[in-house]
Amino acid sequence: MGTAGSTVPTSDFVQPFQIEGHGVRGRLVRIDRVASEVVAKHAYPEPVAHLLTEMMVLAATLAAMLKYEGVFTLQAKGNGALRLMVADVTSAGAVRGYAQFDAEAVAAIPPTQASLPRLTGGGYLAFTVDQGEHAERYQGIVELDGANLVECIHHYFRQSEQLQAGFKLAVQRHEGGWRAGAIMLQRLPSEGGPGGDIRGGWLPEGAQATDWLGDAEGEALDTDEAEDAWRRAVVLMASAQENELTGPALGIHELLYRLFHEDGVRVFAGHELMAKCRCSAERVERVLQSLIHEELADLAVEGALVVTCEFCNSEYRFTLAEILAARKD
Repeated sequence: MGTAGSTVPTSDFVQPFQIEGHGVRGRLVRIDRVASEVVAKHAYPEPVAHLLTEMMVLAATLAAMLKYEGVFTLQAKGNGALRLMVADVTSAGAVRGYAQFDAEAVAAIPPTQASLPRLTGGGYLAFTVDQGEHAERYQGIVELDGANLVECIHHYFRQSEQLQAGFKLAVQRHEGGWRAGAIMLQRLPSEGGPGGDIRGGWLPEGAQATDWLGDAEGEALDTDEAEDAWRRAVVLMASAQENELTGPALGIHELLYRLFHEDGVRVFAGHELMAKCRCSAERVERVLQSLIHEELADLAVEGALVVTCEFCNSEYRFTLAEILAARKD
């Protein structure tokens, strides 16, 4: 197996790879400390914590296939007990997430029936790439009509015809918190083939696959050869066991070797992931300063303004007087 030339962590890491001669690239992503730190900030019921962990590893996996500078967000909006889940990943590898839910409604669902459809009651899943105020924001949306998040994402790619992709995912609770692992395979663009031209979805209209999906190596395969290679790669990926995906007993390179060594697998430089919120006292203060006097007065309690970050649960306190004094109007 070709390597990137350095030792990689067993988790909280994104590992890009390519299966030699198959016209297939992939990403292997694991989170452990990232998921545990995010979930620990809130008193989430186990079904919600499980789904949020799944959401975070999927967001990191999808973000890893794109070339962008900014924030990739995966958001599920439900109509049931679980109203909202959000996970986002910056191009620097900072991950955060949170969920909004009706605690009584979640508790009323038996654990064995706490599936995505039962918890959300339907809704939609949105993918967003935000590269700042000076770049266009791209978004794709698909209904939450699958048995799990992976099925919903598969459905999105099938209906958008952007590219062929396959996923294998596992989530595990352990003594220290939560961990998850995911493999995503994507068929490399070929002239006239699947994924050759990206149109619609969250990507720019008319953008070529290599503009957003990175540079590919290897020779193009003919149609029959490429189809056989793709099917074989998906079958090999599906053979990964849940405890192998989540780690940490089996290293990232060891897992890729076990799955794909017969065909040859090449790894490229990856990057670490971290649990990191982007909130700050300065950001909160700027938002408060942008509100009109009447809105600030409505928010104030005995002259105090208290703002709690939905992602990390950090609390920021200001007095109404100091916010008004800092305004420029």
